[in-house]
Amino acid sequence: MRAVDIIIKKRDRQELSRAEIEFFVKGLTDGSIPDYQVSAWAMAVLLNGMTPQETTDLTLAMAHSGDVLDLSGLVEIAVDKHSTGGVGDKTSLVVLPVVAACGLPVGKMSGRGLGFSGGTLDKLESIPGYRVDLTTEEFERQLQEIGLVLTGQSKNLAPADGLLYALRDVTGTVQSIPLIASSIMSKKIAAGAQAIVLDVKVGRGAFMKDLDQARALARQMISIGELAGRRVVTLLSDMNQPLGNAVGNALEVREAIVTLQGGGPADLGEHCLHVAAHMLVLGRCARDLESARRMAVQAIASGAAFEKFCLLVEAQGGDVAFVHEPQKLPQAEFVEVLAAERAGYLSGVDARVIGEAAVALGAGRLRKGDPIDHTVGFLVHARVGDRIQAGQPLITIHANRGTRQAKVRGALQEAFEWSDDVVRALPLFYE
Repeated sequence: MRAVDIIIKKRDRQELSRAEIEFFVKGLTDGSIPDYQVSAWAMAVLLNGMTPQETTDLTLAMAHSGDVLDLSGLVEIAVDKHSTGGVGDKTSLVVLPVVAACGLPVGKMSGRGLGFSGGTLDKLESIPGYRVDLTTEEFERQLQEIGLVLTGQSKNLAPADGLLYALRDVTGTVQSIPLIASSIMSKKIAAGAQAIVLDVKVGRGAFMKDLDQARALARQMISIGELAGRRVVTLLSDMNQPLGNAVGNALEVREAIVTLQGGGPADLGEHCLHVAAHMLVLGRCARDLESARRMAVQAIASGAAFEKFCLLVEAQGGDVAFVHEPQKLPQAEFVEVLAAERAGYLSGVDARVIGEAAVALGAGRLRKGDPIDHTVGFLVHARVGDRIQAGQPLITIHANRGTRQAKVRGALQEAFEWSDDVVRALPLFYE
């Protein structure tokens, strides 16, 4: 078998066999197939697509390119969640403690942010001492002891995916739906997930810009799940405006803590309850979404969800004092409020513009390895559909000396779009 023949076959729109895909993934992982051939193959996949069976075979081959966790001896059913990333998306910090407090253990390996999509690990590292580098043994022991783990992905978990993604990022093939779907699902399967809730973001601040793209990705991942023997639910959620008020690492941790205590922005709370309910149904803790939602609401109201978050932080070396007193979390030097220059209805709060402005302040990264400033970011005070008066606060900037505060200020004014007519609020979920 030769790599060039596999490339030609996909170039000519033929279906690859499982053996050919496994051969190619093995060569990618051990380096016997050079980068230029992998890049050519990825471009052929982008242009010609893959069948559901091909995509599933690719997913499983990448999942088995390294370690595959088996959590069946630790939990009755391993349920995981994944978000395709968005501005202000701190849902894992809320959803996972809620679900675990309802009696469904959750062990999640998360990632760091790249671009304007903040990473869960970057947020958690705002808490002094919090470890995101647990070993497999520590992961399994903590899952058994407290029923909740939130750590970084092991280097030997689906290594083929990391290698392929690095090439896709520089060869214009990131947007291939089969490659996106197999990337997400290979990591979930390798991490031991038997049931998966996928939150696919749609809109300006998401990779999927419209519902047709999002549906296509969702269907691919559901098909992979069915063919691989996993249960998958996909939710298509809005990312035209930021989720919640906070954008930026420590700011988002504070907002997540307040939400776990029963406060926080209404849209974030509702979003988290909906995702948690789906996880509880998939995990067989509730028979339907209505009863699952009641369980999630009670977990917050009773304080059990907040207590579970405290246990998580303590178990992974974090200083729980910063959870009990979130005002202790690192703060920026300068705080500036931008007010509305006119009255009217907000017709747009551009998530992408706000996300890119957060990166300019240092809250995100453009390249892997870039340093993160945990203190900077924004609090967005208005939503699409709100009636705004001139002089009313729109957004608060949290910045440090040396950041591009002046340039960011101008960009943020452009993020808000106006109408003189009544504007309907955006939905949280489309499907």
